[in-house]
Amino acid sequence: MSDATGQSETKTSAKPIGATTIRPEEAAHFGRLAAEWWDPNGSSAMLHKLGPVRLGFIREAIDLHWGGDIDGYQPLAGKTALDVGCGAGLLCEPLARLGAQVTGVDAAAENVAAARTHAEGSGLAIDYRHGELAALGLGQFDLVTCLEVIEHVADKPAFLAQLAAHLAPGGLMILSTPNRTAQSRLLLVGAAEAVGMVPKGTHHWDDFIGPEELSAMLVDVGLAVTETRGIAFSVAKGLHLSADQSLNYILSARRD
Repeated sequence: MSDATGQSETKTSAKPIGATTIRPEEAAHFGRLAAEWWDPNGSSAMLHKLGPVRLGFIREAIDLHWGGDIDGYQPLAGKTALDVGCGAGLLCEPLARLGAQVTGVDAAAENVAAARTHAEGSGLAIDYRHGELAALGLGQFDLVTCLEVIEHVADKPAFLAQLAAHLAPGGLMILSTPNRTAQSRLLLVGAAEAVGMVPKGTHHWDDFIGPEELSAMLVDVGLAVTETRGIAFSVAKGLHLSADQSLNYILSARRD
């Protein structure tokens, strides 16, 4: 069933954390882009534009969750962070600079290789892993991030169960993903791929998930959403945090 915004109402249930969530065709698609991840004008240009917006939300969420010094340069000092679907490390490196001991996981071996090379060149000690999250035996982390990934996995409830299993008690989780609306179908899939803002075949609108649906899935794995913000675009502001969640949104969650 769909509501007026085009979001389907889906009942969810907890899934075993050992379930396979990687789609080989998705891993192959992003693996082919590995060499361009760090090029702000290349195939990952949109991710570079999203980076500062997402980091602004993440920094505020960190400060609110742990009550740290909002002016401090390393609010994650002494904490561990896991970035799932890390690509070539566009988020892992800022998290490391914020003081965290960072682990990045990706489904594409090519991305992990590119991430390791870039981190070494940047003088950052980041532990990069390739493969299915549940099979890596990584343990739990204070911060778990997963940005623009859940729309690409094979089994969303099982994937969220894996993420939740890696979140330490008292930890913070941050997710972002496109919303499933008429606007996102038109702009993120149709227009963005047509003009080359994102590579063709990157997005499949039917795999997008709305914030209410995602929040319900998080409840099923024992988490509660603490804040949700839209990531909107305007000519005047460019990409920015907004109350408008029709294109893309980012949320924070904790263990309930």
